[in-house]
Amino acid sequence: MKRLIQKGLMFGNLVHISSPALIERYNRALGHLSGKATQLSDFHVDISGFSPEVGEELGDPLYLNPNGVNRQFILLTTEQKRAPLLNVKFSTSRDILRQFIEDNESQLFALTATDAVAGELVNSVFKIRSARDLFDLKSVEVEADTVGGTLKTATQLANMVERFKTEEDAWFDDVLIADMIGAAKQTGDVTRNPVHLSQGTFEQGAFWTAHFGGMYLFTDLDHPAVIVSGEKPDEELPIKYVFDLSDRNRIAKFLDYNELAEPIVKARGVDAAAILQQKMDFITIDTAANAGIDLSELGRGDMRRLARRHVDQLPEVYHGLSQLMSWAKSGGSWPRISSDHPAYFYTLRAADTPHRDLVNMLLAELCPLDVRQLFICHKELFYRTYAGWPETKKAYVADFLEQEYQVDKAGAREALFGHEPDMDGETRVDDLIERVGPWGAVRRP
Repeated sequence: MKRLIQKGLMFGNLVHISSPALIERYNRALGHLSGKATQLSDFHVDISGFSPEVGEELGDPLYLNPNGVNRQFILLTTEQKRAPLLNVKFSTSRDILRQFIEDNESQLFALTATDAVAGELVNSVFKIRSARDLFDLKSVEVEADTVGGTLKTATQLANMVERFKTEEDAWFDDVLIADMIGAAKQTGDVTRNPVHLSQGTFEQGAFWTAHFGGMYLFTDLDHPAVIVSGEKPDEELPIKYVFDLSDRNRIAKFLDYNELAEPIVKARGVDAAAILQQKMDFITIDTAANAGIDLSELGRGDMRRLARRHVDQLPEVYHGLSQLMSWAKSGGSWPRISSDHPAYFYTLRAADTPHRDLVNMLLAELCPLDVRQLFICHKELFYRTYAGWPETKKAYVADFLEQEYQVDKAGAREALFGHEPDMDGETRVDDLIERVGPWGAVRRP
């Protein structure tokens, strides 16, 4: 993993904490949440305040996420909103934290000027004992305050101010006045500068969880389902359809019935041939790496020669994509790629729906040879699979991601997954693709 770290592909965009004042605040918050402390003189934190260095020091990678359910967080600066979330257990956690920071940015900026803000993403479940418990995680509530209790004190002060204004003889209540003065020393003038965080509740109708080997829960759709990465749970779940990754045709129908995915060659404003070619190149690299071939300094021509030389060893997914690319580029014969074909899910991307990121995450797991999509959409799985690759493939992929993706992340994501609305408000669909395309196998009548 050292190669990924050096290239900024792992633990990238973390916030460096080296100021003694910030470290002291961090330890106060950490003690408040877990009773622990760090002796490190500098470390890096993610959006939640989790530090891989502190986790290693404490021997506990879940020191801010006990039981992997109710994620705790420590905010030292609003700059943490740009950092990733490490050790992800739920796909919604980073979006919730980022939204919370953005909704309260000015207040958090003021609060973190003098203290750390500590809090928790509160679920209704404290520990996941069975897969059924996941269906109780319908919403997440954010609770937060400074370690010194500024928000709690501000609420108390606001109530005292209201009493002082409305109660008879409050002007002569020396205890009330003394309490107000003491609270104001901590919070400032809450009448002119109210101290309040919009903590809110975030609905969680569809999400991925790392629990039980990985599960995708789509419970808020017209045709709901659960898709599991490992074995299906032995217990009966409160949902009719439970698929595993081998249920390819059923997953394809699920995506189609809910209009969650679209063919790459049908997407507007994308260079479908270039995307398909890149997927084929990654498959070529995987085949060559497993054959022990040197992959250093490969150019476009080298990649073609490599594919021709090992055409008989290339898997069926490559040949399916090759036929589709030939059609996309030059109008060759139309390939029949049904949902049981190994190339099927490689030909899709998520449609422009609120579930787009989750669907792209699922497609990345269904298409593990497309290492760029795997890295962008499912980093936890990318890091696990990377560890088992031959060294030649590790080096090639790391160099590719550094040189081709890191330089323009936003542009690469837009080219692969973006959706540009038609200016006249109409959706134009290629009649041939809609009628007899390789996705016809799962079309509703």
